[in-house]
Amino acid sequence: MSEADAKNAGKGMAIQILGREFRVACPEGEEKQLQASVDFLNRRMKDLRDSGKIVGNERIAVMAALNLAHEMLAQKPAKSSSASVDAPEHRRRIVAMQETLETALSADQDKLF
Repeated sequence: MSEADAKNAGKGMAIQILGREFRVACPEGEEKQLQASVDFLNRRMKDLRDSGKIVGNERIAVMAALNLAHEMLAQKPAKSSSASVDAPEHRRRIVAMQETLETALSADQDKLF
């Protein structure tokens, strides 16, 4: 791997969601966490698609995001929220999901309809 390749490796990562490839920003050392988030989101989106109730990747992405946000907000911590919630981790995961959704929704918009 050249020095330029090593430098760029921590800046972005190719991911696949519903069979489409996207390149997203990824801080160095967080590749496994991002891939786990991608895998989780991909499963949720496939479940929505396979249910047959929602058509179109854009709608599937939005519904998956809404469902995940609802589930996260509905969780009630056993102790006070500041003691049991890992806020930086939640923020990082939300930012990663937002970037993935923004990339998915902005890519090839004319092909979606």
